[in-house]
Amino acid sequence: MAIQNKLSQIISLTGISTVGIYTVGVTETAGGTGIGTTTYVRTILMHNTAGVGTCTSSVYVYPHFEEVEGVGKTAYRLLRKDLNPNETYLWDLPSYPIIMTDREKLVVEITAPATAGGSGIGSVVNYVVFGDEDQAWS
Repeated sequence: MAIQNKLSQIISLTGISTVGIYTVGVTETAGGTGIGTTTYVRTILMHNTAGVGTCTSSVYVYPHFEEVEGVGKTAYRLLRKDLNPNETYLWDLPSYPIIMTDREKLVVEITAPATAGGSGIGSVVNYVVFGDEDQAWS
C-alpha cells in the first residue's frame, strides 16, 4: 500500500546549478517513513525567493545509470518553467504521478531564462517534493 508523504524537506538551491535532490532507494523521505523502493511523485512546489530577476527552473528524471554532472540532459527533462521574482509555481500531477524505481533520480536545475529579465546567477529557488512511496523501510 502506498503511503502519502512529503518526500523532501525544503531544498534551497542557488543558480546557476543542476542538482539531484531525490534518489529512489537512497534518499530518506522527509515524512520519516524511511527509504522507499518505489516512489510516486505527485507534486513539486518551487518558489523563486530572489527579488532580483527571473530564472528558469527545470525538472528531470534521470535513469539509474546516468550521473548528475554539468548541465541537465534535455532527453530527461519533464518541465521547464520561467519563475519571476517572488513567484511560486505548483506542478501538480494528481491523476497520474511520475513513477520512479530503483536508483532513478529527481533532478532540478536553475538557469538563465530564455527571455530577458534575469541571468539565473544568484537566483535562489526553494523546492518541496510531495508524493507517495511503497515498501518503505527505516
